[in-house]
Amino acid sequence: MPNKADVKAWKAQLVAQAEQQILKLTDSDQFKKYLNTLAKFHRYSARNIDLIYAQNPQATQVAGFKQWQKAFNRTVNRGAKAIRIAAPIIKKLTPAEQKHLDTTDERAIVGYRYLPVFDVAQTSGEPVLSAKDFVKENLADHQNVTSLYNAFKDYLNQQTDLKVSEVPLATLNGAKGYFQPSTNEIVIVGDESDNALKLKTLYHEYAHSQLHGLKSAFKDRPRAYQETQAEAVAYVAMQNIGVDTSNYSLGYVATWAKDKAVIHSALSEIQQVSNKVIELSDGLTKQLGLQEAQKEPEHDLKKLSAQDLNKSYQSLQQQVQQATNPQRKSELKNKLNDVHQKISNRTQKQLQAFAEQNPEIKQPESELDQSLKR
Repeated sequence: MPNKADVKAWKAQLVAQAEQQILKLTDSDQFKKYLNTLAKFHRYSARNIDLIYAQNPQATQVAGFKQWQKAFNRTVNRGAKAIRIAAPIIKKLTPAEQKHLDTTDERAIVGYRYLPVFDVAQTSGEPVLSAKDFVKENLADHQNVTSLYNAFKDYLNQQTDLKVSEVPLATLNGAKGYFQPSTNEIVIVGDESDNALKLKTLYHEYAHSQLHGLKSAFKDRPRAYQETQAEAVAYVAMQNIGVDTSNYSLGYVATWAKDKAVIHSALSEIQQVSNKVIELSDGLTKQLGLQEAQKEPEHDLKKLSAQDLNKSYQSLQQQVQQATNPQRKSELKNKLNDVHQKISNRTQKQLQAFAEQNPEIKQPESELDQSLKR
């Protein structure tokens, strides 16, 4: 049994390893890998994103051993190595402790414990789908990308103090857009033919407005530093909705000093704004209906191909898990059972047809037949 000193040293080693990985982010490829991790785990703390990235940069979805079983009907593969993330230890404070800490809060974080989680790639079982799967499919249609761009632009104009406008490409000397701090205005090229690029540019300039506006604590960052941060936020936001912008430049992060505090500060700032943009985008895609599974089972399941049946089955599984209304959940379960029965019937027919076409292949005897021969 490890003693307290061993546990403390192990925890310190975990954090130190994460910091060493972060310090390596001085070339575009490493930076891109980190941003991919950030896009996948934007709801985690910066500390846990660092820990996940350091231990498994390819991780996409993590959960505890029991959570995989209960919530997703999946099991962790034998021999899988756990990823450790930090979880706060919250304690109820005594009146004396409240006085000592000069707080009226009844509870406070007194430390952290490192819990084991596993990536989905380390598990087996039922398929795991998220709303992003449907968003990605829907946003392959440029009309839907345009809808999201317009919705985000309208939101900024109507719900914030930002002013977003469009101008012809010829007026910007080759630039795709800019943010003007003095007027709190974002200007985007209106006649850009690539709708995904327009959306990415709007994310980029919005990041500038949040990180480098007149009231921002980070407004005096060097220009190269600012551009890297804004492009990073735009990249993370586009990755979140499943639109690949790898062909666009992420900028180069060698301008960052190889200083642990500076790099962590920069990444923390990127994460804060990325989280905000992702939450806004998720809300807008829901309003636009882009997070709804497009293919629900048709009433006549006979008309569906095997591939469409499987897609419907996976879609309904996800909807059953997410449904909170008991009546809606029951309806979805009934549809799921119908699709399951159809898949089962088709499989049995296919097996029967195969057996008839291949009589030379001996069928396995049933347990009843075998018992009668004994």
